[in-house]
Amino acid sequence: MFDSVGWGEILVLIVAGLFILGPERLPEAAAWLGRNVRKVREFANGARQQLKEEMGSDFEQFQKPLEDLRQLRNFDPRRAVTQHLFDGDPDPLGINGLSGGSTKPNGYPAATGPAAKAEPETLKPGEKPPVDPDAT
Repeated sequence: MFDSVGWGEILVLIVAGLFILGPERLPEAAAWLGRNVRKVREFANGARQQLKEEMGSDFEQFQKPLEDLRQLRNFDPRRAVTQHLFDGDPDPLGINGLSGGSTKPNGYPAATGPAAKAEPETLKPGEKPPVDPDAT
């Protein structure tokens, strides 16, 4: 029932009710509201049950379009466009394969063998790093 109302809105309503009704009448008003919401929910469930009993198997035919409309509420246009353009490929640009994959970022295959797996030596304390004159 409170799908579109968040906790922030509920808190604002409680504070507004506290100022409008006062602390002595607020519990009574909340109990009245709870009873009436419960009655409305029971009426809706009863009407749904009665409709289901009277219509029989035709009820499911009418319920299917309503379920489709509920799914449209969760529609994400960004995901739909991405899925349509890239045929559902979760990584269309190959970004996830960049870290430790079989291809380098430039698209060429990564080097294999013992030389490719060797890590560079770490510098010892006080040692200066090597200088590459072509890089500077």
